[in-house]
Amino acid sequence: MPRRHLLATPALLIMGVYVVALVVAAVIALTTGNLGVLWWLTVFTERDKNVVVTWPNVLVLVLAGLPWAWALWQSLRGPLAGPSPELDQGTRRLRVALYAAATSWLLGSVLPYWPWWAVVLDAAVMWLVVTLFASVLGPNLEFAEHARGAGVLAYGGFGAIEVLNVLEWPVPDWLELICGVAFLIWTVLLLRAQRRDRRWQRDTVWYGIAALVSPFVVGLGGTLLTSETNIYDDAMAAVGVLMLVWLTRSAHDLANPRPQPGPLSPAV
Repeated sequence: MPRRHLLATPALLIMGVYVVALVVAAVIALTTGNLGVLWWLTVFTERDKNVVVTWPNVLVLVLAGLPWAWALWQSLRGPLAGPSPELDQGTRRLRVALYAAATSWLLGSVLPYWPWWAVVLDAAVMWLVVTLFASVLGPNLEFAEHARGAGVLAYGGFGAIEVLNVLEWPVPDWLELICGVAFLIWTVLLLRAQRRDRRWQRDTVWYGIAALVSPFVVGLGGTLLTSETNIYDDAMAAVGVLMLVWLTRSAHDLANPRPQPGPLSPAV
Protein backbone atom coordinates (compact mmCIF):
# COMPACT_ATOMS: atom_id res chain seq x y z
CA MET A 1 0.00 0.00 0.00
CA PRO A 2 1.52 3.37 -1.01
CA ARG A 3 2.42 5.68 1.83
CA ARG A 4 0.41 8.88 2.13
CA HIS A 5 1.98 12.30 1.87
CA LEU A 6 1.13 15.23 4.11
CA LEU A 7 -0.33 17.41 1.34
CA ALA A 8 -1.48 14.69 -1.04
CA THR A 9 -5.07 15.91 -1.39
CA PRO A 10 -4.36 19.56 -2.31
CA ALA A 11 -1.51 18.44 -4.58
CA LEU A 12 -3.84 16.10 -6.46
CA LEU A 13 -6.47 18.82 -6.77
CA ILE A 14 -4.00 21.33 -8.18
CA MET A 15 -2.59 18.76 -10.59
CA GLY A 16 -6.13 17.83 -11.63
CA VAL A 17 -7.03 21.46 -12.32
CA TYR A 18 -3.93 21.83 -14.48
CA VAL A 19 -4.70 18.66 -16.46
CA VAL A 20 -8.30 19.75 -17.04
CA ALA A 21 -7.08 23.17 -18.19
CA LEU A 22 -4.64 21.42 -20.52
CA VAL A 23 -7.42 19.35 -22.11
CA VAL A 24 -9.72 22.34 -22.47
CA ALA A 25 -6.93 24.40 -24.06
CA ALA A 26 -6.25 21.57 -26.54
CA VAL A 27 -9.93 21.44 -27.49
CA ILE A 28 -10.00 25.22 -27.93
CA ALA A 29 -6.93 25.04 -30.15
CA LEU A 30 -8.42 22.35 -32.38
CA THR A 31 -11.87 23.93 -32.64
CA THR A 32 -10.99 27.62 -32.94
CA GLY A 33 -7.46 27.52 -34.31
CA ASN A 34 -6.16 29.55 -31.34
CA LEU A 35 -3.03 28.08 -29.78
CA GLY A 36 -2.52 30.94 -27.33
CA VAL A 37 -3.91 29.34 -24.17
CA LEU A 38 -2.30 25.93 -24.79
CA TRP A 39 1.01 27.57 -25.61
CA TRP A 40 0.96 29.61 -22.41
CA LEU A 41 0.08 26.56 -20.29
CA THR A 42 2.91 24.44 -21.63
CA VAL A 43 5.71 26.61 -23.00
CA PHE A 44 5.24 29.80 -20.93
CA THR A 45 6.65 32.00 -23.68
CA GLU A 46 5.24 34.20 -26.40
CA ARG A 47 3.60 32.07 -29.04
CA ASP A 48 5.51 31.37 -32.21
CA LYS A 49 3.30 32.86 -34.95
CA ASN A 50 4.68 30.37 -37.47
CA VAL A 51 3.21 27.37 -35.64
CA VAL A 52 -0.04 26.27 -37.25
CA VAL A 53 -2.81 24.37 -35.49
CA THR A 54 -2.48 20.72 -36.47
CA TRP A 55 -3.06 17.50 -34.58
CA PRO A 56 0.68 16.78 -34.31
CA ASN A 57 1.49 20.27 -33.02
CA VAL A 58 -1.32 20.22 -30.46
CA LEU A 59 -0.23 16.75 -29.35
CA VAL A 60 3.37 17.92 -28.91
CA LEU A 61 2.23 20.80 -26.70
CA VAL A 62 -0.04 18.55 -24.64
CA LEU A 63 2.83 16.12 -24.12
CA ALA A 64 4.96 19.06 -23.04
CA GLY A 65 2.39 19.79 -20.33
CA LEU A 66 2.47 16.30 -18.84
CA PRO A 67 5.87 16.75 -17.12
CA TRP A 68 4.52 19.93 -15.54
CA ALA A 69 1.48 18.06 -14.24
CA TRP A 70 3.67 15.35 -12.75
CA ALA A 71 5.99 17.96 -11.24
CA LEU A 72 3.04 19.64 -9.52
CA TRP A 73 2.18 16.35 -7.83
CA GLN A 74 5.75 15.50 -6.88
CA SER A 75 6.55 18.99 -5.59
CA LEU A 76 3.35 19.99 -3.78
CA ARG A 77 2.54 16.75 -1.95
CA GLY A 78 5.17 17.36 0.73
CA PRO A 79 7.01 14.75 2.80
CA LEU A 80 5.53 11.45 3.91
CA ALA A 81 2.92 11.54 6.65
CA GLY A 82 4.07 10.54 10.10
CA PRO A 83 6.23 11.88 12.89
CA SER A 84 9.04 14.01 11.50
CA PRO A 85 12.57 13.32 12.73
CA GLU A 86 14.49 15.84 14.78
CA LEU A 87 16.46 17.94 12.34
CA ASP A 88 19.62 19.77 13.24
CA GLN A 89 20.06 23.40 12.29
CA GLY A 90 22.11 22.65 9.19
CA THR A 91 19.51 20.22 7.84
CA ARG A 92 16.66 22.67 8.46
CA ARG A 93 18.58 25.36 6.63
CA LEU A 94 19.23 23.00 3.72
CA ARG A 95 15.49 22.26 3.42
CA VAL A 96 14.69 25.98 3.30
CA ALA A 97 17.45 26.59 0.74
CA LEU A 98 16.21 23.73 -1.45
CA TYR A 99 12.65 25.06 -1.41
CA ALA A 100 13.94 28.56 -2.18
CA ALA A 101 15.98 27.20 -5.10
CA ALA A 102 12.94 25.29 -6.40
CA THR A 103 10.78 28.41 -6.19
CA SER A 104 13.39 30.46 -8.01
CA TRP A 105 13.71 27.80 -10.71
CA LEU A 106 9.91 27.70 -11.16
CA LEU A 107 9.56 31.48 -11.43
CA GLY A 108 12.42 31.65 -13.90
CA SER A 109 10.68 29.05 -16.08
CA VAL A 110 7.15 30.45 -16.15
CA LEU A 111 7.62 34.22 -16.01
CA PRO A 112 7.92 35.96 -19.38
CA TYR A 113 10.71 38.23 -18.13
CA TRP A 114 13.50 37.31 -15.71
CA PRO A 115 15.74 40.26 -14.76
CA TRP A 116 19.49 39.89 -14.46
CA TRP A 117 19.50 40.43 -10.71
CA ALA A 118 17.08 37.52 -10.29
CA VAL A 119 19.50 35.28 -12.19
CA VAL A 120 22.29 36.37 -9.85
CA LEU A 121 20.05 35.79 -6.83
CA ASP A 122 19.20 32.30 -8.09
CA ALA A 123 22.91 31.53 -8.44
CA ALA A 124 23.47 32.80 -4.89
CA VAL A 125 20.71 30.51 -3.55
CA MET A 126 22.24 27.52 -5.30
CA TRP A 127 25.65 28.52 -3.92
CA LEU A 128 24.05 28.28 -0.47
CA VAL A 129 22.59 24.87 -1.35
CA VAL A 130 26.08 23.69 -2.33
CA THR A 131 27.55 24.79 0.99
CA LEU A 132 24.77 23.32 3.13
CA PHE A 133 24.73 20.01 1.24
CA ALA A 134 28.44 19.60 1.99
CA SER A 135 27.89 20.01 5.74
CA VAL A 136 24.73 17.84 5.90
CA LEU A 137 26.13 14.95 3.87
CA GLY A 138 29.30 14.80 5.92
CA PRO A 139 31.43 11.69 5.27
CA ASN A 140 28.98 10.40 2.64
CA LEU A 141 30.23 13.14 0.30
CA GLU A 142 33.48 11.77 -1.11
CA PHE A 143 36.04 14.36 -2.18
CA ALA A 144 33.99 16.84 -0.15
CA GLU A 145 36.33 19.78 -0.64
CA HIS A 146 36.53 19.16 -4.37
CA ALA A 147 32.75 18.86 -4.61
CA ARG A 148 32.11 22.04 -2.65
CA GLY A 149 34.77 23.90 -4.61
CA ALA A 150 33.25 22.77 -7.91
CA GLY A 151 29.76 23.82 -6.85
CA VAL A 152 30.90 27.23 -5.62
CA LEU A 153 32.87 27.74 -8.85
CA ALA A 154 29.92 26.69 -11.01
CA TYR A 155 27.20 28.85 -9.49
CA GLY A 156 29.53 31.71 -8.58
CA GLY A 157 30.72 31.67 -12.17
CA PHE A 158 27.19 31.63 -13.59
CA GLY A 159 26.31 34.66 -11.48
CA ALA A 160 29.50 36.47 -12.52
CA ILE A 161 28.82 35.75 -16.20
CA GLU A 162 25.35 37.31 -15.88
CA VAL A 163 26.83 40.45 -14.30
CA LEU A 164 29.47 40.67 -17.05
CA ASN A 165 26.74 40.39 -19.69
CA VAL A 166 24.80 43.25 -18.08
CA LEU A 167 27.93 45.39 -18.01
CA GLU A 168 28.49 44.44 -21.67
CA TRP A 169 31.94 43.14 -20.90
CA PRO A 170 33.23 40.31 -23.09
CA VAL A 171 32.81 36.88 -21.53
CA PRO A 172 35.45 34.38 -22.69
CA ASP A 173 34.13 31.04 -23.89
CA TRP A 174 36.51 29.18 -21.58
CA LEU A 175 34.81 30.71 -18.53
CA GLU A 176 31.43 29.25 -19.48
CA LEU A 177 33.09 25.91 -20.25
CA ILE A 178 34.82 25.82 -16.85
CA CYS A 179 31.57 26.63 -15.06
CA GLY A 180 29.75 23.90 -16.97
CA VAL A 181 32.40 21.29 -16.15
CA ALA A 182 32.38 22.37 -12.49
CA PHE A 183 28.60 21.99 -12.43
CA LEU A 184 28.87 18.44 -13.79
CA ILE A 185 31.51 17.49 -11.22
CA TRP A 186 29.47 18.86 -8.32
CA THR A 187 26.23 17.24 -9.46
CA VAL A 188 27.75 13.81 -10.04
CA LEU A 189 29.52 13.77 -6.66
CA LEU A 190 26.40 15.03 -4.90
CA LEU A 191 24.07 12.46 -6.48
CA ARG A 192 26.51 9.70 -5.57
CA ALA A 193 26.51 10.91 -1.97
CA GLN A 194 22.70 11.13 -1.92
CA ARG A 195 22.50 7.54 -3.13
CA ARG A 196 24.64 6.41 -0.21
CA ASP A 197 22.70 8.44 2.36
CA ARG A 198 19.54 6.69 3.62
CA ARG A 199 17.72 9.96 4.20
CA TRP A 200 17.04 10.28 0.48
CA GLN A 201 14.83 7.88 -1.45
CA ARG A 202 16.26 6.12 -4.46
CA ASP A 203 13.63 7.71 -6.75
CA THR A 204 14.84 11.16 -5.70
CA VAL A 205 18.35 10.29 -6.84
CA TRP A 206 17.02 9.02 -10.16
CA TYR A 207 15.19 12.30 -10.72
CA GLY A 208 18.49 14.08 -10.14
CA ILE A 209 20.24 11.85 -12.66
CA ALA A 210 17.46 12.46 -15.18
CA ALA A 211 17.70 16.23 -14.62
CA LEU A 212 21.44 16.03 -15.33
CA VAL A 213 21.16 13.87 -18.45
CA SER A 214 17.99 15.30 -20.05
CA PRO A 215 19.56 18.49 -21.49
CA PHE A 216 22.00 16.37 -23.50
CA VAL A 217 19.21 14.09 -24.72
CA VAL A 218 17.02 17.04 -25.68
CA GLY A 219 19.91 18.71 -27.45
CA LEU A 220 20.56 15.56 -29.48
CA GLY A 221 16.86 15.20 -30.27
CA GLY A 222 16.64 18.83 -31.35
CA THR A 223 19.54 18.25 -33.74
CA LEU A 224 17.88 15.21 -35.29
CA LEU A 225 14.33 16.62 -35.38
CA THR A 226 14.72 20.15 -36.64
CA SER A 227 11.77 22.09 -38.03
CA GLU A 228 11.10 25.56 -39.36
CA THR A 229 8.95 26.47 -36.37
CA ASN A 230 11.22 24.95 -33.69
CA ILE A 231 8.15 23.66 -31.85
CA TYR A 232 10.19 20.66 -30.75
CA ASP A 233 12.73 22.85 -29.01
CA ASP A 234 10.01 24.90 -27.31
CA ALA A 235 8.08 21.86 -26.13
CA MET A 236 11.01 19.68 -25.08
CA ALA A 237 12.28 22.41 -22.79
CA ALA A 238 9.64 21.04 -20.39
CA VAL A 239 11.98 18.21 -19.42
CA GLY A 240 13.89 20.82 -17.46
CA VAL A 241 11.13 20.49 -14.86
CA LEU A 242 13.01 17.43 -13.62
CA MET A 243 15.31 19.83 -11.78
CA LEU A 244 12.29 21.21 -9.92
CA VAL A 245 11.24 17.70 -8.93
CA TRP A 246 14.73 16.83 -7.70
CA LEU A 247 15.04 19.99 -5.62
CA THR A 248 11.66 19.62 -3.94
CA ARG A 249 11.96 15.87 -3.37
CA SER A 250 15.42 16.38 -1.87
CA ALA A 251 13.83 18.78 0.61
CA HIS A 252 10.80 16.53 1.28
CA ASP A 253 12.94 13.48 1.99
CA LEU A 254 14.81 15.22 4.78
CA ALA A 255 11.54 15.45 6.75
CA ASN A 256 10.29 11.95 5.94
CA PRO A 257 9.71 9.68 8.96
CA ARG A 258 12.74 7.47 9.49
CA PRO A 259 12.25 3.69 9.26
CA GLN A 260 11.87 2.25 12.73
CA PRO A 261 13.81 -0.92 13.59
CA GLY A 262 11.59 -3.93 14.05
CA PRO A 263 11.37 -5.94 17.28
CA LEU A 264 14.25 -8.25 17.99
CA SER A 265 13.63 -11.90 17.38
CA PRO A 266 13.57 -13.97 20.56
CA ALA A 267 16.69 -15.94 21.20
CA VAL A 268 16.40 -19.63 20.43
